[in-house]
Amino acid sequence: MRFIFSAAFLLLSLAGFSQQYYLFVGTYTEGSFKNGDSKGIYVYKFDGATGGITPVSTLAAENPSYLALASGGKFLYAVGETDGARPGSVSAFSFDKKTGQLTFINKQASAGDDPCYISVDAHRKWAIVANYGGNFSALPIGADGALGAPTQTIQHTGSGPNKGRQEKAHVHSTILSPDEKYLLVCDLGMDKLSVEHFNYFAPKQPFTPAVDSVVAVDPGAGPRHTCFYPGKPYVYLINELKGTVDAFSYFDGKLKLIQQLSSHPAGYSGDIGSADIHISPNGKFLYASNRGDANSLAIYSVSPSTGKLTLKGFQSTLGRTPRNFMIDPTGHWLLVANQNGQNVVVFGIDQQTGLLKDSGKKIAVPAPVCLKMTPVE
Repeated sequence: MRFIFSAAFLLLSLAGFSQQYYLFVGTYTEGSFKNGDSKGIYVYKFDGATGGITPVSTLAAENPSYLALASGGKFLYAVGETDGARPGSVSAFSFDKKTGQLTFINKQASAGDDPCYISVDAHRKWAIVANYGGNFSALPIGADGALGAPTQTIQHTGSGPNKGRQEKAHVHSTILSPDEKYLLVCDLGMDKLSVEHFNYFAPKQPFTPAVDSVVAVDPGAGPRHTCFYPGKPYVYLINELKGTVDAFSYFDGKLKLIQQLSSHPAGYSGDIGSADIHISPNGKFLYASNRGDANSLAIYSVSPSTGKLTLKGFQSTLGRTPRNFMIDPTGHWLLVANQNGQNVVVFGIDQQTGLLKDSGKKIAVPAPVCLKMTPVE
């Protein structure tokens, strides 16, 4: 009986590991960030057993530099980051999970300049957009997936000591807590994290400020993205301008700093431009991407009892300007979008150490910026 149970468990594990996924790649198609001749959003199939990637479809879109998949994977939302040339926008697309084809639904203004991040709540009621120009907005989503015009926009006012990058507020990400009761907002220009209550039932204004909800980080640090430990009360922040990772304890919308580490080797003296941060699905490892001269991923192990990090090492991204990266749902692969390397590289994750190994799998994509996945039906 024990053997039968073990064999059944193994088969279920292998079935989950061999799952096929659609991989979406958002790119820059124009402006100062453009590198290559990108068309818009690229769709691939990703094999969770081998790490292999095969092309499926492409849809033209204007600078879809950040993407969000609605729960169920049948609707995709993309910002239109126009580098100040035109007002920012957000577009909605339906996705046919049988054919792998995207279809444009509609577009709305983002109510700010240079939208650079978008989230969608689990109930698919709201698209939440970070505008690098200094604010964030909530756009209602209809039953058909279409976006309504923004119904709430919260403007930030302030600056930081880095006059070249922090001359004013720059909202860089809008990330919902796992229970979706709160929204974490990174403001690179003001060196602040702010927390908003989120109410998806609200007809027009889903955000209200949480009490004692603003956390100041090191002056000149430039907070960019955050991630939550799965099932534990910890939050991790990547600071773009100083190349540091901050670890926080988290409870009921409140953050308390517990640790700060560099995302670069000791003695590093090159340009810094840290970008993204993600934790493995099992909570054992944390990764942070570094652009600038580093072009690397910092690798940390995570203590589940304290939330503190231990540096394990660094991995070249095998390309230039690693912006967004992601860990696939199986937890066995890490994919990096090298914007100026014009490729997406697949690394295998050592399940014991968290260290990365080049799988030999990669695809050529012009100016890749953002990666998302959903299971194939």
